[in-house]
Amino acid sequence: MTTSVNPPADTSLAVPSLADAEELTCDVLVIGGGTAGTMAALTAAEHGANVLLLEKAHVRHSGALAMGMDGVNNAVIPGRAEPDDYVAEITRANDGIVDQSTVRQTATRGFGMVQRLESYGVKFEKDEHGDYAVRQVHRSGSYVLPMPEGKDVKKVLYRQLRRREMRERIRIENRVMPVRVLTADGRAVGAAGFNTRTGQFVQVRAGAVILATGACGRLGLPASGYLYGTYENPTNAGDGYAMAYHAGAELTGIECFQINPLIKDYNGPACAYVANPFGGYQVNRHGERFVDSDYWSGQMMAEFAAEVASDRGPVYLKLSHLPEESVSALESILHSTERPTRGTFHSGRGHDYRTHDIEMHISEIGLCGGHSASGVRVDDHARTTVPRLYAAGDLACVPHNYMIGAFVYGDLAGADASQYAPYEGELPAEQLRQAHELIYRPLRNPDGPPQPQVEYKLRRFVNDYVAPPKSGARLSLALEAFERMHADIAEMGANTAHELMRCAEVTFIRDCAEMAARSSLARTESRWGLYHDRLDHPQRDDASWFHHLDLHKSPSGAMEFTARPVAPYLVPVDGFTPVGGESRLIGEVHAEDVAMAGPRDVAPVAAQVGGTGAEQPQQPAPSSPPAPAPEQSSARLLELVALADEEPELDALQPYLTDPAPAVRREAVAVLTETLPPGTGRALASALRDSAAEVRAAAAASLRELVETLPPEPDLRDGLAAALAEPDPVVRAAALDVLRALRLGDAALFADSVTDADIAVRIEAVRALVSVDAAEELSRAAVVDPSREVRVAIAKGLATVGAERLSGSLPAGSDSAAGSIEAALTGLLDDPDALVRAAAYGALGTTGCPAPLTPRAVAALAESAWQVRGGAATALSVADPEVAVPALAKTLADANADVRKAAVLALTRHRTSEEARAALATATTDSDADVRAYAARAL
Repeated sequence: MTTSVNPPADTSLAVPSLADAEELTCDVLVIGGGTAGTMAALTAAEHGANVLLLEKAHVRHSGALAMGMDGVNNAVIPGRAEPDDYVAEITRANDGIVDQSTVRQTATRGFGMVQRLESYGVKFEKDEHGDYAVRQVHRSGSYVLPMPEGKDVKKVLYRQLRRREMRERIRIENRVMPVRVLTADGRAVGAAGFNTRTGQFVQVRAGAVILATGACGRLGLPASGYLYGTYENPTNAGDGYAMAYHAGAELTGIECFQINPLIKDYNGPACAYVANPFGGYQVNRHGERFVDSDYWSGQMMAEFAAEVASDRGPVYLKLSHLPEESVSALESILHSTERPTRGTFHSGRGHDYRTHDIEMHISEIGLCGGHSASGVRVDDHARTTVPRLYAAGDLACVPHNYMIGAFVYGDLAGADASQYAPYEGELPAEQLRQAHELIYRPLRNPDGPPQPQVEYKLRRFVNDYVAPPKSGARLSLALEAFERMHADIAEMGANTAHELMRCAEVTFIRDCAEMAARSSLARTESRWGLYHDRLDHPQRDDASWFHHLDLHKSPSGAMEFTARPVAPYLVPVDGFTPVGGESRLIGEVHAEDVAMAGPRDVAPVAAQVGGTGAEQPQQPAPSSPPAPAPEQSSARLLELVALADEEPELDALQPYLTDPAPAVRREAVAVLTETLPPGTGRALASALRDSAAEVRAAAAASLRELVETLPPEPDLRDGLAAALAEPDPVVRAAALDVLRALRLGDAALFADSVTDADIAVRIEAVRALVSVDAAEELSRAAVVDPSREVRVAIAKGLATVGAERLSGSLPAGSDSAAGSIEAALTGLLDDPDALVRAAAYGALGTTGCPAPLTPRAVAALAESAWQVRGGAATALSVADPEVAVPALAKTLADANADVRKAAVLALTRHRTSEEARAALATATTDSDADVRAYAARAL
């Protein structure tokens, strides 16, 4: 007896006919729904354009912002930094090869963009008085604006896209991946692509095209070997670089790679911009800071790489010296907003920031304008060299543009592109045919080599031949390898639309790899430190190469180069004097002749090789996405999901906010937060008193997320004030935070909470009292609070209030407050905890160090705790120089580098004294890089 088994049905995708293409029409086509693309779509729509936003994933969770952002690296906030200073910093970081007009757009428009994002509901860290809490990470300029709750940035932007007035103008097509920009009559007229779920061929007719596809993050292969374990977002495979190139646009700086420090064996950054403001830093195995460069640049990476390779390596992120309060705050940011898997990674290795310094290494190479200087050439309105084609974000070459720059250039592109109406001619048939062939060719080879193997091989060549240090010989071998890869790519096989997407990405990676190799071969000098380090041309050559290196696709299909002189600067920078002038045509760049290892007298005998050939490196295919969660059994939850798409008013949500099931009430809070109807604040404040902890926690998180967008209404104040009596400390802390941020409270309302049983609540109460300059209430709590963490917060708060008094911003009659501040800080100088004493001395450096306390600060320079010695040095920065300078000069011999650094910074404030300048001169040879650098800057 035999059993008949039906053969499985053929599930392979069929090649669709070019004639069956779906055609879409718009004024402005935005390709990429991440940072820059979202802003471009919003601005173009606000200018009246009909916008089509294409995203190969889903806009709600696509792009580098998908998991949020921990901070802004380039916030030029009035009063804290000047646009011209920022432009000069970026010019120096990029060895002078910049178009300052593009950088200046970010410098001058960045603050307005921060405020615009804040109006959307994006939260930036502020102090108790509502001023932006900009931090200094580099040794010059304060540009870093933390976003400790920045995990929701993309959700906030998506909420803006879904506003009713935006939905009338912006059509979002998720799961549609363009592969080519279409051009006609010398300008961009649309794009060709396909649906990454159905395989449907899609052609778009547009008036203008904005490329916002991010960096080329999948260029080099990570040291871990994981295809998608890259520093940059791995979905950014160079799509826009390749599309711009094939459309005829110029790209520039492609030889200037992006290379970053990261955690060893993990694709997370080292997070200097997060850790350094808390007191963390990078050290070698001897515990020494070693980086002399100021701005994060290729030169800094060269120093980093040299230290890793020396006998002083490995290199570590040092956090183990920090107090528990700082470590806990860092964990909250680094293990959630920055990388949700990071805590699991460290836990699996038994590492803890409190007991272990974390080994660091160097990332794979990539192309990125936002973190380096390689991208599509744009002017100061995001226009490329192809009319009506724009580029924004990490794709555009605006050096060190970061997130705020991506938003700024998305805004610029959207505004300029909005003037154009859809192209009315015939879409170019040959370009459509070529795009169709590129997309569907793998379906004709279903049993061909799988994409992961081909991509692994391609990126392995990038690591072997293109990654620095570079040489003409290796770069030439790279070009040979990339040319051979055409055949491997043509043979790739696919069966599904998802596999077609991955295969198309490999073609983009190959294009970017060739651009990177040829550009590196063309620039016959070394520049930008590790980013372009040529072993065969080790010196910087400003005489020949103080130029941008532009590349474009010639009419014959060849890659051609032009050396374009740097335009005269808008902001003078010492050491660089660009004069502009005519560009120099370089033309094609060919591979060098790479000889065999040596001459052969006799031709070698062919070896007999068994098998079918050399084995390909085996790379595990990326894991399948997790199985979808079981369907929600509650009909009410399903109703809520459907209701969210209808932009409901509060009345429609009210029955769900009072539903008997906590899961329904929690989901109603989420929908309320996403849709933001009038009355949201009042409803969320009411939810703070819900009987279920999960609902209360959701409401607290939502209030904090939306605090910048909620109107400060009396009903909201009443609801939050009532919440201060709730038994849940999460609720009480959130209520204080929101009352403070919205200026809805006063000292009388906040004072009782400073004696709350919960430490987190008391800290929020301290911040709230600082916001209303309640010096006497803070002073009374200073020495009686049982928690070290709270006493430290009070000391810092007293410094803030004292600074307000010194600046004259407090009303007349505040002498009693000044006396209270001084008395409270004097009491804290006797605190049994060293960190509290350190904070009190540090506060004196802000409020002033009166003569009776100066001897105590001098004596504290001999305390056993280095934190106290550092705080005492800070206090002496505003003390009588006759007493302070000799004591600080002796402190330059302290065993702790952080204390010596504090002494240098204190002496800087006394540098009119000859004795202080002499002491600073001795510190310029200190073993610690920070001490040396700050001393040199002071002189």
